[in-house]
Formats: sequence, C-alpha cells, structure tokens
Amino acid sequence: ELRQLRAATERLQRGTEELVIGPELQCLREENEKLKYRRLHLERSVRAELRRGRSSAQGSGVQTEVDSQQLDRQLKNKKDENSPTGGEAKSIEWSEWPPYVEKRFQLYERLKREHDSMLSEQAARDSRIITITLPNNMQIRGESWRTTPYQVACQISRRLAESSIIAKVGDELWDLDRPLEGDTSLQLLNFEDPAARAVYWHSSAHILGEAMERYYGGCLCYGPPIETGFYYDMFLEDRGVSSDQFPYLENICKSIIKDCQPFERLEVSKQTLLEMFKYNKFKVRLLNEKIETLTTTVYRCGPLIDLCSGPHVRHTGKIKAMRIYKKSLTYWEGKSNMETLQRIYGISFPDDKMLKEWEQLQEEAKNQDHRKIGQEQELFFFHPLSPGSCFFLPRGASIYNTLTTFIREEYCRRGFTEVVSPNIYNSRLWEMSGYWQHDSENMFSFEVEKEVFALKPMNCPGHCLMFDYRPRSWRELPLRFADFGVLHRNEPTGELTGLTRVRRFEQDDAHIFCTIEQIEEEIRGCLVFLRSVYGVFGFSFQLNLSKRTEVFLGDVNLWNQAEKQLECCLDEFDESWRMSDGDEALPGPKIDIEIKDALGRNHQCATIQLDFQLPIRLNLTYVSKDGMDGSRPVIIHRAVLGSLERMMAILAENYAGKWPFWLSPCQIVVIPVGSGCEEYGRMVCQEFVEAGFMADVDLDPGCLLNKKIRNSQLAQYNFILVVGEREKANNSVNVRTRDNKVHGELSVAATIEKMKRLKQLRRVRAEEEF
Repeated sequence: ELRQLRAATERLQRGTEELVIGPELQCLREENEKLKYRRLHLERSVRAELRRGRSSAQGSGVQTEVDSQQLDRQLKNKKDENSPTGGEAKSIEWSEWPPYVEKRFQLYERLKREHDSMLSEQAARDSRIITITLPNNMQIRGESWRTTPYQVACQISRRLAESSIIAKVGDELWDLDRPLEGDTSLQLLNFEDPAARAVYWHSSAHILGEAMERYYGGCLCYGPPIETGFYYDMFLEDRGVSSDQFPYLENICKSIIKDCQPFERLEVSKQTLLEMFKYNKFKVRLLNEKIETLTTTVYRCGPLIDLCSGPHVRHTGKIKAMRIYKKSLTYWEGKSNMETLQRIYGISFPDDKMLKEWEQLQEEAKNQDHRKIGQEQELFFFHPLSPGSCFFLPRGASIYNTLTTFIREEYCRRGFTEVVSPNIYNSRLWEMSGYWQHDSENMFSFEVEKEVFALKPMNCPGHCLMFDYRPRSWRELPLRFADFGVLHRNEPTGELTGLTRVRRFEQDDAHIFCTIEQIEEEIRGCLVFLRSVYGVFGFSFQLNLSKRTEVFLGDVNLWNQAEKQLECCLDEFDESWRMSDGDEALPGPKIDIEIKDALGRNHQCATIQLDFQLPIRLNLTYVSKDGMDGSRPVIIHRAVLGSLERMMAILAENYAGKWPFWLSPCQIVVIPVGSGCEEYGRMVCQEFVEAGFMADVDLDPGCLLNKKIRNSQLAQYNFILVVGEREKANNSVNVRTRDNKVHGELSVAATIEKMKRLKQLRRVRAEEEF
C-alpha cells in the first residue's frame, strides 16, 4: 500500500495523472457549496431584520446598530468586488433575494438527497463492467452507473479532459459528469463542434440567468443558445433593462464563473415542479402546456434552478470569457397579445483571444451594417406607418430588380417556368394544406363576406392548385413552377430587424413536381443551380442534410429511398456536407445550405426540401406511364437566394457597400471639366443610361475636379468618366475606377461595349478587368 501511495504521489507531482474525485470528496464539495449559499441567504436575512429593527431600537439598541454596521462591513467587500466602479455606484443586485430563491433551493436540496440515494442504490445493485468504444475504435472498460465521460477523458489525457465541453454517448449529448448506463460509443466534443458550442452557450445563458435573478429579481422565461451566442428573457412587472446595467451584470457573471458552480442534473415529477415554480407563471405555463411526460429535468448552478433538458458543461468555471452586448423587447412566445419580456443577449468563449476577435468582427460588422449602407447610399428606408415593409428607393430597386433578372435568366437555362399566383386565399386552403394549424398566428388574416381570408406567407399551396387545375400526365413531369410573388408574415414588432426580418418580402421560390424516380436528377440540378449562383457572388457554402426524426410524416420506405437518393447526390456533388438534426414532423428529407460571407459569418438562405405530404393533403395526382390514374407526385420546395430582402442585406454587408459592377446601383458617373463641357457630359451620361447602365453626371459648380473624383470614389461609383475639351472633340471619355486606377482615354462606343461585356459576365472585380 505504501509503494502504491508513493507511486501515485510521484505521478501527481509529475503531472501525468489527473486526480479523479471520489464520491466522498464530491459529496463534501456539494455540501460545502450548499452551505455557502445558505450562509449568504442567512447573512442577508439577518441584515434585513437588523435594518428593520433600527427604528424601534434607537434608544436602547446600541448593540443592534453595532452588529448591523459590522455585518455591513463584512458584506461591503463582496459588494465592492462586484461593482464596476469599486462600490461607488449603487447596484441593486445585493439587495435581499426574492423569497422564492430560498424556498426553491430547500425543495431542490431534499429532492437531490433522494436522487443521490437512489443513484447510489442503483449503482450498488445494477453496476456491471461495460465497454466504451471511442471514435478510433479503441475500447475502454468502465462500470455502469459509476464511470463518467469525464473520468474516461482523464484516463486518456488531461488536455483532452480540460478541452472537452460535452460528451456524445451513442447519438445523445451527455453531461461529462453523468454516469454511463451501459455499453456505448463515446465522443468527446470541444468548442469547435457546433453541438458543443451550442451547449457552451446554453450553459452561459444559465450564468446570465443567475445574474439577472440576483440583479432584477424578476421571473426568468426562456434562455436558449442561438447562432451567435445566447439570450435570456425575463418578465419585469414595472421596469425595464438599460444597457448601462450591463457592467454590473458582467461582474456578477464573473463572480459566478470564479465560483466554479457545478451544473447538476435532476429528474423531477411534473407535479413537484409545479410546486417548485409556482412563483413563476411562465414556468407553470411551460409545464402545463409543453411538458407531456410525467417527469422532466431541471439543472442547478449555484442558487439558480431552472427547467432545462440540458446538457451542460461541468461547472461555470469552464466559461472563460463572456460579454453581454445587447438588449431588446419581445413578447411571450412571440405573441403580441401576451406579456412583454426583457431580453438580454450575450456571447462567451473558451479564451479571451477569441472574445477579442469576436469584438473586432462586431466592430467591422457595425461599420458594414446594411441599414447604415442603405441610408448612406439611399437604397431603402422603413416607415412606422408600414412597419416591417421596406420602401426601396430607385437605387435599391435597381439592385432588387437586377437580382430577379439574374435568377430569371437562370430559370430559362434550367427549364423552370415562371408563374404568377394570387396574394390572398381563403383559409380553407391553408387548413387543407396543414399550415393554418401550425402557422395561422404568423399570417395576416381578415374577414370578407363572413369568410376568413389570409395573405400568403408562401407560394406552395397556390402552385399545387395550378398543378391540379387539369389532369396531369407522367409526360409533363418534372414540372417546375417558379414565382416571385409577394409574401407576408406577421412578425412581432420587437423582432423586425432591417431587411433581415421583415413582414413583406419576395423569394426566388420554385416548386418541382416529379416522380420518386426523378428525385435524384432534380436534386442534382438544384445543387448545380445554387453553386452557379453563389459562385457569382463569391460565396463559399456548407450543405446540411436533415433526415427523419422519431416523429415524421409518411411512409418509412419512401423516406428511406429519398434519403438514399439525397445522400448519393451530395456525395457526387464534390462539396463538403454533413448530417444535421432534423425538425420534428418534417414532410420529407431536407438540405439546408449555409453561405459564408466576407466577415466569416454563416447565413442560411437556400433550401431544398422534399415533401411527400402536401400532394396527399391536396389530393394531387397524375396518370402514370402504365395508364393508372391516382399516382402521387413528390414536391421539391427550392429557393436559392431565399428572401430577396435578406439576400440584399447579406450582399450589402459582404461587399461593405462596394457593389460589384453588374449589381451596383452606382455604376458610372460622368464628370465634366468646366462649364463648357457640361452639355457633352449630359449627352455621354444619357448614352450610358440608354445602354442599360445606372449612370449619373456631376454638375456641382461648387466643387473642383479632384474633389468631385474623390466624392465619386467615396460614393462607390465603379467607373468615373472624366470629360474635357479633348474628350469632347474626340467623342471619348477618360476612364478611371473607384480604386483610382486610370485606364485612360477611350471612345464612348468602345467604353459602352466593354462595360456591357463586363456586366454580362457578372465579375466581382470588373474594374480590374476593364
């Protein structure tokens, strides 16, 4: 025993072995954690009682005042530590905790003791040797109900254990400290993995939630991870949130992170949770309306206990760098007739360097915000009399129309037929298609002659009516309908964001009606289509295939066949793709396409979605090759640009307002040298306008030539044509670019021909190729 102890000591001194915490030590740590927070509650309760007793003890309560002052001094250090101004500014986070915190904590402690006791009994009764298979096919032995993924990681290497955020046990994400239950495969995921990153940000949201409870004392609602970090919603009865309070919240978060509060998972009965969260009407609603099982899980970190399915990082200390950066208002579950909630956004990273890089990126993004560019270049604006509906000015309309022209040209080459469908439909169509049951709250509906109608948020039901207006034959398939119809969605006011979230929009929407055998060829064509379009814009992209989940609609054999066809198409396409978790109740397999812009941000625009259900719901049929009527087509929902409004915002920010020549709203400016050349300048400008270019002439008498050229470059005119007496005599122009590259003198006709060719080629850097 002494030799073993000496060897273990030497290994620890050399740093070659990770200390595995035993159950006794872990139990003591948990008890210490509980006592720490109980002491904190008691101190604050005592201070509150002492302060309330001051007025009645002024004559004889000298000792009470002394005790109160002594306790205030003991707590002052903690308060100063969490104040961004060293305690000078008043902060309400150290006022008395809401009464529900202590009650909630006491109930949780009792349930946790019962759970730990049951787990110990189960481990003693059911524990057995299990085999854990790693991604490299290496196998490790462990004990069921005892061995955790973190202990496995420690056996492999300390660095792996420290960098791991979450485990993947089989196909399920798993807490690192949660015991394994049987033979399984095990992956250890770090921050680079999208699933692990979402867990990291979800855990960070709980830290923010704990800070918000300390500071505001309101009712927490939702706190999910999102694409760029996380947020937490809170209901505050009679006050709001100010960005001036962010430093206080961040310092509370730092204190929580420094405490390394462990995340504890507990499965609790629904009835008990209704008692635990009876102070919070929003949690009660979630339990009554969303939880259909008899039990569900809560997670605890420090004094925060929240409804959550998890999983989470091991403890709050895993969050190394965190920033709170935005606030907004929203409605409960996005419904405008429900309570208004305060939403606070944050982001976090495993090191400070990544946070600094993110902050630098945000600064660049702020300068390239499409709303700022839209205002500076007079592209579009919004008005409170039509919220969420964009007013496109002439230059903005030019970009909008150029995008639709581009896609229309592609349609002609790829066998799509453009159609025009109504904007308003009777609600019966939406009910038959299934959209009314799931999406009616997001539709603009109204009554006409005692019947309910709605503005369309999508084109597919209308295209189905077009398919069904007469009998169809297999010879007509595939049938490809394309539509730029105006769509409307009733987005909540608080979520409207420039062009990226609007109520009125258009899509390059298309629906392909085909047979099951034609799916593979049509999907292949869709993939080639989107690569061609994204190549013009200079975007790289990532393909994500969503397969069926446990809840799916339709025949499993049909799903299997379609999924196999999609996988074959993706393998042949010669672009990277990955599997992603599908949404519940998908009508068929789906490919989502994420593009990456110049700032390294991902945007999901294009979609290729198979639909087996809509043809059944709307009873679409065709006559098959063998003459049998009643065969069902498959619908492929397909968009490349997606919303034109959103794509325009992405392009504006991607190019930082420096539009490529073919798409630019400011392609050419003519600058006459002196008043004697103004008439010639007007004539040249008109020739370019008639040739199909966006051209202007600068006749400002208050600016010298060099100033006009500089102003034109700042306004992002692609080409600047200077005309003087020489150019006037030769019917020519002197060409230079916005990057101050001088191409020299060319005839007007030659310049127009060159620019037509560049516009047709749709080059990103046409000015360099002139």
